[in-house]
Amino acid sequence: MLEKLNIYIAGHRKKIIFFIISLCISVLVAGSTYSYGLLGPLSVLGIAAMGIFMVSLFRNPRTGVWVYLGYCFVLGFSVKYFLNIPVGLALDGILVLTWVSILVNMKNFDWGRLKNEHVQFSLIWFAISFLQLLNPYGGSFVGWFNELRFVALSWLLIAPFVFLLLNRVVDLNRFIIIVLLFSLVATLYGMKQLYLGLTQGEQLWLNAGNAGTHIINGKLRVFSMYSDAGQFGASQAIMAVIALTLAAGPFSFTKKIIFAFFAVVFLYGMAISGTRGALFALASGIFAALFLSRNFKVLLVGLIFCSAGFGLLKYTNAGDHIFQVNRLRSALNPKDASLAVRLDNQHRLSQLLEDLPFGAGLGMSGMNGTIYNAGKPIASIPPDSYWVKVWVMYGVVGLTIWFALTCYIIGKCSGIAWKIRDPKLRVKMIALTSGTVACFICSYGNEVMNGMPSSVIMFMSWSFIFISPGLDKAQTQLESDGTDI
Repeated sequence: MLEKLNIYIAGHRKKIIFFIISLCISVLVAGSTYSYGLLGPLSVLGIAAMGIFMVSLFRNPRTGVWVYLGYCFVLGFSVKYFLNIPVGLALDGILVLTWVSILVNMKNFDWGRLKNEHVQFSLIWFAISFLQLLNPYGGSFVGWFNELRFVALSWLLIAPFVFLLLNRVVDLNRFIIIVLLFSLVATLYGMKQLYLGLTQGEQLWLNAGNAGTHIINGKLRVFSMYSDAGQFGASQAIMAVIALTLAAGPFSFTKKIIFAFFAVVFLYGMAISGTRGALFALASGIFAALFLSRNFKVLLVGLIFCSAGFGLLKYTNAGDHIFQVNRLRSALNPKDASLAVRLDNQHRLSQLLEDLPFGAGLGMSGMNGTIYNAGKPIASIPPDSYWVKVWVMYGVVGLTIWFALTCYIIGKCSGIAWKIRDPKLRVKMIALTSGTVACFICSYGNEVMNGMPSSVIMFMSWSFIFISPGLDKAQTQLESDGTDI
C-alpha cells in the first residue's frame, strides 16, 4: 500500500505541489480577508503573483522584457490610481531584475551580438549623460539622477534585450502584436474617459495643476493610461503609422482588415487627445513609409492626399465646430498663441544658454527642473519640446551629438529596411522604422521619445531592425519557431 502511494506521488508530483500551494493561498486569502478586509487578499495575491513572476523570470529572462513592456503602457494609469505609492519604482525594479536574470544565465547568450552601433551609441550617450554630474551650473544631484534614468540609462539597458533575448522572428511578431493590442486598450480606455468620466485619482491629477493644459474650452484632452495627452496622442499617431504600413503589406485579406481597423481606431485616439504635434508624427511617419516602400507612384498619390488634408485644415473652416478638428487646425496657424509662447521661451533660453556650451545639466529642465532646481532661472522656463530639453541640459554641443546619433540610427534603419528581401519582414521593418521617424519628429513639439511607452517602443524597434538582416537570411528556419503575422 505504501509502495503504491509512493508511486502515485512520484507520478503526480507537480499536481500535488500545485494543490498544496493553491490550498495554502486559499487559506491565506480567507484569513487575511477576515482580518484586514479587501487589502488582505490583494496583498496575498500580489505576493503570489510576485513569486510566480520571479520563478518565471529566472528560468527565462524574456519574461521580464515582456512584463516590462506591458507595464510601460499602464505606468501612467498606475501613478494616478495609486497616488501615495511610488509605483514608478516598480518599472526600474523589473528592469534591474531582468538584467540580474540575464547575468545569472549569461552562459546561454551570445554576447558578441552587442557589437553594433545601436548598443555602442547608447553607451556613448550614457557616458556623456553621466559626466553631466560635473556640470558647473550646479544642479541638484537627485534631479540629475532622476533625469539620467530616462534620458540615458533606460536606453543603455533596453537596447541589448533584442540582441540577447528576442532575436527570433516569433519575438518580433510578438512585439508588434503586444504594442498594437496595448495601444488598442489605451484607445478604449481613452474613450471611457471621454464618455464615462475620470477616476478619482485622474480628477485629482487634473486639479493639481494639469487642468490648464488638459481642459480646453471645457473639453477634455484625453490622456488615457499615459502620463499626459501629449504622450497619448503622439503614441496613437505613431501606432497608426505602424498599423497603416502593415495594412498595406503582403498579408492575407483578413489580416489587412485587422491592421486597417487598428489604424482607424488609433487615428480616433489621436484626435480625442487634442495633441496637435501628433499631426506631424502622422505626416512624417506616412511619408517615411511610402518612401521606404519604393513604390513612388503610391508615394506621389500619398503626398497628394496628405497635401489635400493639410490644405483642408490650413485654408478652410470645414469641421471647425468639432473640438478635435479645431485643435489640429491650430497646429498649422503660425499666429497661434501657444506657438508664440513656445518661441518666446526658446528665445529666453537661448540667452541663458549663451555661455553654456555644455548646457545647464541633467534635471535642469522640465518636471525635474521644476521640482529639484526651482531656484535656478533656467529651470522655470518650460522646454515644451524634447529637442529643446536636450539643448537646455546638454547645450549646443550635446544637442549636436544627440541629433547626429539619432539621425545616424534612423538612417541606418532606413537602409536596412530598404535592402530586406523577404516581403513580409520588409514591411514590418518599414513599419517600425517609420514609427521611429514619427516619434523623433513629433518630439520637437512634445517630450515624446523620453516618455513611456514611446521610448521603449523606439529603442526596441531600433534593435529589431538592426537584427533583421540576420532574420532575413534565416527566415525559413526561424519561421518554424512560431506563427508569422
